[in-house]
This record gives sequence, C-alpha cells and structure tokens, in this order.
Amino acid sequence: MPRKSAADFDQDVLNLYDDYAHGRLTRRDYIARLSAFAVGGLTVEALLESLSPNYAWAEQIAPDDKRITTERVTYESPDGGKEISGLLAYPSDGKEFPAVLVVHENRGLNPYIEDVARRLAVEGYLAFAPDALTPLGGYPGNDDEGRKLQSQRDGEEMLQDFMAAAKWLDANEKSTGKVGVVGFCYGGGVVYQLSVRIPDVIDAGVPFYGRQPDSDDIAKIKAPLLIHNAENDRRILAGAADFEKEMKSQDKTFTSFVYPKVNHGFHNDTTPRYDEAAAKLAWKRTVEFFNKHLK
Repeated sequence: MPRKSAADFDQDVLNLYDDYAHGRLTRRDYIARLSAFAVGGLTVEALLESLSPNYAWAEQIAPDDKRITTERVTYESPDGGKEISGLLAYPSDGKEFPAVLVVHENRGLNPYIEDVARRLAVEGYLAFAPDALTPLGGYPGNDDEGRKLQSQRDGEEMLQDFMAAAKWLDANEKSTGKVGVVGFCYGGGVVYQLSVRIPDVIDAGVPFYGRQPDSDDIAKIKAPLLIHNAENDRRILAGAADFEKEMKSQDKTFTSFVYPKVNHGFHNDTTPRYDEAAAKLAWKRTVEFFNKHLK
C-alpha cells in the first residue's frame, strides 16, 4: 500500500489511532469506531493497514553502516527486570564518546527506535536503546503485541530498568561520562522521570511528547531540557503550560517547541502521523542540543 500522510485522514481517525495506541480503546472498539470512516469503497481493513506501522520506512541508517558499530548487550537492573538487553551503537572510529540513552515508546524496542540509536551513533554518540520487554521475551515483532506485553510490566520496575541503563552508560568504558537521554511518547515521560530521579547522572534530556512530572518534582531537575510537543496532541499539551510555568518560576533551564498542525508521534516515520518537516527540524534541534551540552 502506498505511503499515506496525516493529510490523507480525517483528524478524528488519527485521534482514534492515538487512543488505541495508548490503550484507551480496545482493538474491538477501535475497529468498530473506524467503521464509521470506511466509506466510498474504503474498507476497515484498508484503514487498519494504512494506519499501522511500516518499519520498512524507518531505516535511515542501515545496521551494517560502516560508519558505526552495533552490538547487542545486557546490563544488570537489580531493582527492575534483573537483566535487560538492548542495542548499543557507536562510531567506528574513536575510543570515547558522549552517551545518549534512547527510550522507546509503549511497545518495546522496535525497529524505529533501533534506527534512532544508529542515527545518534552517526552523530558521534555512544547510543544505547534498552528493551524493557526483555523479561517477557523482548520485542515480539509487532507493536500490537508489544503494547500488550509492556502493559504487563510493573511501571516502577521499568523505570528502574532505564535508571540502571543510564548509570551503566555513565560508567561504560566507551563513555566520556556525559549522559543525555531522549525518549518518545512513554519514553518522553521517562526522560522527565530520569531527570527527576537521577539528576546527578543525566546531563541533558529531550522528551518527545512525554507526560510531564508532578510539579512537586520539578525542584529536583538539574539537567537542561529540550521539549518537543505537537499542536494536535491534546492529551500532552493539557499539562504543558502549567509544567513550563513552574519550570520558569524555579529558574530551570529548558526550551520548548510546539510543532504546528502535527500529531503525537510526528517523529515516528513508520505511521501516517509522521510529519517530515517537523521531524527533521526537531531532530536537528535535538542533535544541536546534545552537541552543546554533552560534547
């Protein structure tokens, strides 16, 4: 099926997908509500297919790209899933690099997030993307099953897994000791939480459309933040203004962008919610931000 963009869909359809992807709709209800938009020869099955991720679109950096080295590694997470695996990527030339932890969405370490890690390695970083689904067998190969598995894990234990990963990166022999973190959706919320929970480890954070922390936790944040949000993302924007007001009142260092006329997930280049212009601009700003604070 040819690639479609957000402009090819009614916004209500994209909102339904967002509700389904975040567990606010069962698959049965999702399909039932989509049926209202299956008109003019368009079937529900075709709608489902066109809205679902296509990971063939996500590969910007090939796994065998000669500029980088990639390997599967494991680390200890005693207060979380015990032993967690993930993808480590870093430049082929050099011995030490600033590090960036890459936190996946609510569906495990899928090919899109792996590619994000490789993109960071090309930019000169030691990038690590753990798979929080490791205790349940790892990312199962499709997002629907991945969401089901991730919902079965304890939230605090998963957070401990990513805290342990950041500490592992901080101490890694290939790391300069400068550690940033970038995350998407669920992972964006983790970026905030790591900035709150381990402020002496995190040197820079970039949450993409993540849930903000409680206002009582803002005082604990030390790292500068670069925040990316989407204008059509009502759920995340509902908490953004109050959060940023409190950040300003406490003289916290942050920059926030709201990308006009785009949806939650606009950086993920595997679904129609992807917006090329916004994604490229946000990524350019992200790399510049990490270069400033980590290199």
